[in-house]
Amino acid sequence: MTPQEVSWRVRDEVMKRRWRALKGEPARPTMLGTPAFHFAPLDPAKLDLDPAAARDVVAAAEKILAGRIRLFERDMALPQSAIDWFIDPDSGRIAPSEAYTFDIDAREPGIVGNLTFTPSRLIHVTLLAAAYALTGRAEFAELAASQLKSWWDANPFLTGIHWTAGIECGMRLVAFAWTRRLLASWPGVADLFENSALARDQIYRHQFYLGGLRSYGSSANNHLIAEYLGLYVGATAFPWFAESARWLEIGRAGLEEEARLQVFADGVGRELASEYNGFTMELLMVAAAEGILAGRPLSAPFHDAIARLADAWAASLDVALRPPRQGDTDDAYALLLDPPGRHKRAVRLLAEAATLVGAAPWWPELPRDMGSAIFKEVCRRHPFQLPTFARPQTRPNLFPDAGLAFLRDLDGRADELWVRCDHGPHGYLAIAGHAHADALSIEVRHAGIDLLVDPGTYCYLTDPVARRYFRSTVAHNTLEIGGADSATYGGSFLWLDGPNAEALSIEGLDSGTVARWRARHDGYAKKKPGQPIHERSVTLDRAARRIDIADSIAGQGQFDVRLAYHLGPAVEARADGNGFALAWQANGRRYTGRLTLPAALGWQVHRGATEPMMGWYSSAFHEKEPSTSLVGSGHLNAGEVVAARLQIDP
Repeated sequence: MTPQEVSWRVRDEVMKRRWRALKGEPARPTMLGTPAFHFAPLDPAKLDLDPAAARDVVAAAEKILAGRIRLFERDMALPQSAIDWFIDPDSGRIAPSEAYTFDIDAREPGIVGNLTFTPSRLIHVTLLAAAYALTGRAEFAELAASQLKSWWDANPFLTGIHWTAGIECGMRLVAFAWTRRLLASWPGVADLFENSALARDQIYRHQFYLGGLRSYGSSANNHLIAEYLGLYVGATAFPWFAESARWLEIGRAGLEEEARLQVFADGVGRELASEYNGFTMELLMVAAAEGILAGRPLSAPFHDAIARLADAWAASLDVALRPPRQGDTDDAYALLLDPPGRHKRAVRLLAEAATLVGAAPWWPELPRDMGSAIFKEVCRRHPFQLPTFARPQTRPNLFPDAGLAFLRDLDGRADELWVRCDHGPHGYLAIAGHAHADALSIEVRHAGIDLLVDPGTYCYLTDPVARRYFRSTVAHNTLEIGGADSATYGGSFLWLDGPNAEALSIEGLDSGTVARWRARHDGYAKKKPGQPIHERSVTLDRAARRIDIADSIAGQGQFDVRLAYHLGPAVEARADGNGFALAWQANGRRYTGRLTLPAALGWQVHRGATEPMMGWYSSAFHEKEPSTSLVGSGHLNAGEVVAARLQIDP
């Protein structure tokens, strides 16, 4: 940490000690007159909404009425009592609900369980409110109201686990504001919000918290954007307090700055974690909509950051409209207006972006769902002049700042070959908290099916062994040297160093029969004698339906290596001479192929192994399943090349 960051953190500790006297205390803020809320009720007939999407929203809300919510790609029980907000559905552990917030070790699963799965961001409440806005059914509004009041009652200021992180406060303020808007025509909405001392206290305390504590320095990633967003949305939607104008400007200025800092010029998020690219884009889009609602849109550079993120997101999707799987993900949402589900999330984000910054001509077909309909209605009510951006007129396949290259078919064929190659920075800021040790790794998909797969994330804190494995070099499709990761592991969200990678040559990404990528990284040169530099080339022959992967080490001497290829869980594999015969289903038919492996290494098959961990795939946060990992071990001399070939059968 820098001296400035140390100073910030010392200041925060002093503030936390001073705040102890505020635990559970009513806020008693200075009010700016009588609280009021200005948002005209939505007219469903005016929303540009596909009827099927509307039915999906209502069906999802009806499941919540029945006592089930879907969060983070899994179903769980709706909280029915105060203590339910503190229960980890996996372990049944009850997190502290009465202790002073900053006395709780929020990173110790033995104390708090798996906090990711608590519904305390309240995104299910905005979904209920969206269903009410579409139908006028009072039962949706009443359940949304009871959920808010239950959470507010159970979580006095700085009491219990749910005040430990600023990102949670930011996300709840977004939920408060949009629930109030979507319930605008419900007769009880004023008594739920502006006429309620409890609601006013919670809204004030959430902003008070973010006005004093935010993520700094090496921790200033997407959490900081969410914290500034909470301040901005809270102060814009509920400008009731003496501090509101100051909070609004802090939030606005912070959002503008972080949009500049956290997005590469090529449009990829600097955290280099694919799903967090989408989350960051969503956070910025919610902020943009808030500025439009307030009659003071955020700046042209801010909207340009959204446009760049959206173009990069659209360009990265495969033929099945799935984004890459680089780095961490926890399936988070900033504002839930449609039923959750990763299979539709990618294009839903693009549909929302299209209403705010326009769609590029090469984007995929976009849905008319609730999120995009709401954003479009915001723009209809408050017209503004959209800035002019420099947009790519054709789909880009190279992102030089992020070090991402996509070798893929160019004709939109249903059986698309898609290869993601990574020669980018290790991660964002000093700790690179959401990065994996995946330098020069690749993903390969055919017809949207994972053939060579990134393992995913699985967990953050609940299983340290699994956390380390899923972030390790050998868990990715790349070369490990000397039994070590290409970056030095320091903890669940900490890397002590990271490799420098660079592309050596790239050709044929946008035209021709053959695409080639060649790159290198120095992660091992910092640790091993002989200065080992990993070099890799990948060649896609579009006509032959073939991918060749060649690895070598530049340096001196001989090195112990492991080369890993991880097959997707949908791929069947059968040993066949010096490789494996593969088969998978896509587009209603069976495909086959062959992976030929370098004979210079000794190959072993791992599937669902635990000692050591190997052969696992995580499709969603805290979900894992066995998959087939092929790991070749042996010695590699400097300059020696080991090559693999993946051939798709005609």
